[in-house]
Amino acid sequence: MTVGASNQLHPIAVLTAGALRLFVLATGLALMPQPAAAVPLDGAALSWPCGLPFIGILLSIAAGPLLFPKFWHRHYGKIAAAWSAVTLAAIALAVNPATALDAFVDAMLDDYLSFIVVLFALFTVAGGIIVTGPLRGAPLVNLALLALGTAMASAVGTTGAAMILIRPLIRANEERRYNAHVFVFFIFLVANIGGALTPLGDPPLFVGFLRGINFFWTTRHLLIETLVVAGLVLTIFFVLDAWLYAREDRAIAAPDAKPREPVRIRGGINFLLIAAIIAVILIAAAWRPGISVNLRGTEIALQNLLRDASLVLIAVMSIVLTPDEHRAANGFSFEPIKEVAKLFAGIFLCIMPVLAILQAGKAGAFAWLIGMVTDPAGRPNEAAYFWLTGGLSAVLDNAPTYLVFFQLAGGDPHELMGALSGTLAAISMGAVYMGALTYIGNAPNLMIYAIVSERGIRMPSFFGFIGWSLICLVPVLALVATITSHF
Repeated sequence: MTVGASNQLHPIAVLTAGALRLFVLATGLALMPQPAAAVPLDGAALSWPCGLPFIGILLSIAAGPLLFPKFWHRHYGKIAAAWSAVTLAAIALAVNPATALDAFVDAMLDDYLSFIVVLFALFTVAGGIIVTGPLRGAPLVNLALLALGTAMASAVGTTGAAMILIRPLIRANEERRYNAHVFVFFIFLVANIGGALTPLGDPPLFVGFLRGINFFWTTRHLLIETLVVAGLVLTIFFVLDAWLYAREDRAIAAPDAKPREPVRIRGGINFLLIAAIIAVILIAAAWRPGISVNLRGTEIALQNLLRDASLVLIAVMSIVLTPDEHRAANGFSFEPIKEVAKLFAGIFLCIMPVLAILQAGKAGAFAWLIGMVTDPAGRPNEAAYFWLTGGLSAVLDNAPTYLVFFQLAGGDPHELMGALSGTLAAISMGAVYMGALTYIGNAPNLMIYAIVSERGIRMPSFFGFIGWSLICLVPVLALVATITSHF
């Protein structure tokens, strides 16, 4: 996942090119003969080998930058597209070509489009905020930045908090010899754990909110657990960072003797634009005009179309209203979001049969996995929900995984907030906390990796990052799972 040179096109040209591609795709689909009704992808009709392309794309993301970095950087989009084509071919053979096409349209226009537009808007707007001044990567400074980002994540989203703070954190630590661990813990805390308290914080919780979960339910029920997890992980980080900082070259680690400018934040208009992004998302979630466009059986609601168009407009406003020198000082380019867009397009397509099989429940090829979340009497096993939701969130992306287990637990928001509140808490914590276990568990993870790598900092490999998770994060989660009142 090595990121190369910055995009040399003007940002407006990049936006225009992307919009034209989406317009051509939508026009082509609209002109095709439309079926009377879309045939849903039936997971019961799929066998487990249909999930092999998903394993293939995961292994490519893991091994490509390690084994053939130059080839991977030049062709990662083509590799993701190839695995996607294999997935669609497998569905066409297992069911029929029409269902494969319907599944493609549904995944791209109903799931992926909204996902990538929100990320793009937050990435672009936050890229116009620049923090300058005497920030140095001393342990207390790093601890403060990570704690601040963790606290911000539930208010402005994990993506928003990460994009605002990642570049100041890079500048503070770029001269340190040992610095990769700072960004590993940044992913743990700011891109994942910190988003556990509101639907704005992390996509899985927003999925629950759209399905009837009260906006402040997670704030009331997960506050203590989130404070404990974040506090323990921050403590581990501070101890490790202080130890590594003590081993730094004193000429680098020592503060400059000359006075420096105070900490300043520029591009403040972008904070208002981030607030506008949040407002647009909430309004679209609450407004239900009942008007939609049908493309091959996929209903695209008017509020979602207007939401996505508004988010793109906000991104354009950020580009127009923010001086170019602010983004230049941030080292901003569109390459990281391009990488995330291409790889997650492949992931969203390759994951389709896996999610369909899971959603088939006991009728699907993964029935043995589903059976693990209930006891012999049929009651939900909350610990199993926590670990299975979390473990699968690490590799399947946490938002669709949350939805699978939400539906498996009954899908009734009133029951899940009442008699099954422990089950809902287990699903929520597993999806949010363990989205941090891999680079692909939550979209900001991969974006942070791409930005940090672009700045020349050597991040752990895919499997190396999992090693960090197993050593530093999983024991904390196991402790909290043992002592929590929910299960």
